[in-house]
Amino acid sequence: MSSQQPTFETRDRRRLYEFIDSRAEVTHDELVDADLLTDPDRYRQLVAVMKRDGLLEEDDGVLRTALDAGIEEVHRIDGTEVTIRPARQEDISGIIGVMKQVASEKRYIVAENVAQELAADSALVRNDLENRRFFVATVDDEVVSWCGVEQPALEKLEHNAELTLGVLEEYRGNDIGSHLMARALSWAREDGFHKVYNSIPATNASGIEFLEEHGWDTEAIRRDHYRIDGEFVDEVMMATELE
Repeated sequence: MSSQQPTFETRDRRRLYEFIDSRAEVTHDELVDADLLTDPDRYRQLVAVMKRDGLLEEDDGVLRTALDAGIEEVHRIDGTEVTIRPARQEDISGIIGVMKQVASEKRYIVAENVAQELAADSALVRNDLENRRFFVATVDDEVVSWCGVEQPALEKLEHNAELTLGVLEEYRGNDIGSHLMARALSWAREDGFHKVYNSIPATNASGIEFLEEHGWDTEAIRRDHYRIDGEFVDEVMMATELE
């Protein structure tokens, strides 16, 4: 049984989690036979979403509670209480807001693309989004930073993941990004990824310095890859290997 339990958005999710947690391992048939929900057909959808949220893990049809099942980390930074946790569907507008501010600085092109994808799809948590995971940092329940980890669709690249990270300008320089990235990389390591990469314009000197300070290496540079405000800008491709 887990020593800490996460918060839950609905009573049905709590029932499923506590039932599985109390038994350590549960098959799908055992979950249905337990008759926990008024609508038994709904349990598969809930299980899929809870797996996506990092609450549950499944191996050969056996369900277990995840070790870090949505646990919230609370850090006091410069007198401000910052909560770091897996993102929830209701965080989507806050995440898009931070992404748009970061993208408006024209130093992080990938953030602009991800923000457009989220805005168009209006889904952060969904059964078919198992290759994407977001974590957020919040202050007074407002999203001030995001960190995303996304797995490529190609099978030959599935051991890699792309990381995106951004912090609202007024909260930069106080380690929020460091704590958030550490949480995301810890999840990626536990999920079996070998390498995490990030690509940013060469003009984003602070972003490059941030990653270098955290042990990331420059693997390649694509010359004149971006055109920003009429000027050609190199793309710096950086990565870190997960031990």
